[in-house]
Amino acid sequence: MTVRKRFIAGAVCPHCQAQDSMAMWRENGVDIVECVKCGHQMREADKEARGSVRDREQVIGIFHPD
Repeated sequence: MTVRKRFIAGAVCPHCQAQDSMAMWRENGVDIVECVKCGHQMREADKEARGSVRDREQVIGIFHPD
């Protein structure tokens, strides 16, 4: 299965401060945002998937691309 990644226009990486380097995709009910320059990742699960997110993962808000 091919994962379709979408870039977030104007987003700045909280780790390396690079602009327009954040890509987003969805895996198993979890939204994942990753900086393509430094590899920093943030994750947010839907209510159904929240129980399976590990405690050590960094969680952000749910993204709804329109």
